[in-house]
Amino acid sequence: MEQARRPNVVGSTIRRLRSAQNLTQETLSARCGVAGYEISRGTLAKIEAEIRGIGDVELFVIAKVLGVKLEELFPKNFATRLKTGEFFAGP
Repeated sequence: MEQARRPNVVGSTIRRLRSAQNLTQETLSARCGVAGYEISRGTLAKIEAEIRGIGDVELFVIAKVLGVKLEELFPKNFATRLKTGEFFAGP
């Protein structure tokens, strides 16, 4: 049986980092636009809720705007944990 994949594994970290900086989704969205990539507040909400995938450019821009390294958006020990299938949803 093929496992269903989660749309992304970084959404909750993005939400946590955004909240820690006292940024609203609207503010983060606007800052992404200033950085050169338009992303709507609604799209950002779906990414944070992990119901929408995130593209490589979106990931890069969000990390830049939040002032973190790209790796910091991923869960701890991501590569190791990926091997266990932890990031795949059940049937």
